[in-house]
Amino acid sequence: MAEAVLRIRLGRPADARAVSMLVRRVTRRWIVPDQPREAGLALLSRQGAADQRQHMAEGHRFHLAWLGGTLVGVVAMRDDSHLTQLFVGTRYHGRGIARRLWQRAMADAVRRAGTRRFTLNASRCAVPAYRRLGFVATGPERFSPNGVLTTPMLLECAPA
Repeated sequence: MAEAVLRIRLGRPADARAVSMLVRRVTRRWIVPDQPREAGLALLSRQGAADQRQHMAEGHRFHLAWLGGTLVGVVAMRDDSHLTQLFVGTRYHGRGIARRLWQRAMADAVRRAGTRRFTLNASRCAVPAYRRLGFVATGPERFSPNGVLTTPMLLECAPA
């Protein structure tokens, strides 16, 4: 049997439940263990399907990676410049899915808004992955207003 082909498409409100399930599963496995207990619980409480739909309604652009009928990755960007979510299911790590999602989201933001400067706040476990994508830390790890430990990061693209 042939291996399923990775498809990336824009997210829709109908995808919110699947997005929430993937994001929460990855958050529990990789992010929550490095967070103060209350911050981890608060983070999970803001990742529900209604929250994802609200982000979409507010204009966050979601790109979703599918293998067959399985959602394996998600990237979301606010204002065509701030990466708010980049998650790949644990069993799919190491296959280049995060890189492909990021490249799609970045190209979309450049096309739509001419963006050349991208920001994000990385969880401790994600900092090495973002470095591999070209981001650099712009400050030390710190607590966000929500109490979550993050590292601010930046990627500046050369003009076209």
